[in-house]
Amino acid sequence: MSPILSPDDLDFTSHSEEQTRRLGQRLGALLQPGDVVCLQGPLGSGKTRFVQGVGRGMGVLGIIASPSYTIVNEYHSASGPSLYHIDFYRISETSFLGFDPEECIGGSGVAAVEWPDRAPGHIPPERLWITFRHVDEMKRGLLLQPSGERYRELLLAFRMSAFGV
Repeated sequence: MSPILSPDDLDFTSHSEEQTRRLGQRLGALLQPGDVVCLQGPLGSGKTRFVQGVGRGMGVLGIIASPSYTIVNEYHSASGPSLYHIDFYRISETSFLGFDPEECIGGSGVAAVEWPDRAPGHIPPERLWITFRHVDEMKRGLLLQPSGERYRELLLAFRMSAFGV
């Protein structure tokens, strides 16, 4: 069953891992401190590849790796906000093991949250939600859904940057 799209949503297909990174890079160049990007989708659907691009667009120094076992990785950029790459896959809503999500989500950095549906109480109502899906072995579908005026404006800017429309 396909999701019901609003006029603000953007649904498209990435044809390779590198294209997924480039799309993330375009978004990363537009992100501001306090922004929250939620990434939902099955294992191997491109979430971490997209965050690698986001980091590239933000000017992050270093290699971005999946935080599946560390829960959160913090990356610093040369001139902008930090990127907090958070992965809630291995935790439950009540077992953060000393990690305080509020320190990273909606603060002075940008939060990219994988598996946000595992800790919904820590996700702000205003955010950009991206759902990833497998199309075939190399292609990935991405559905971007903004919640809140900031994220509607962000998605319009991303649409123009990535697709020229």
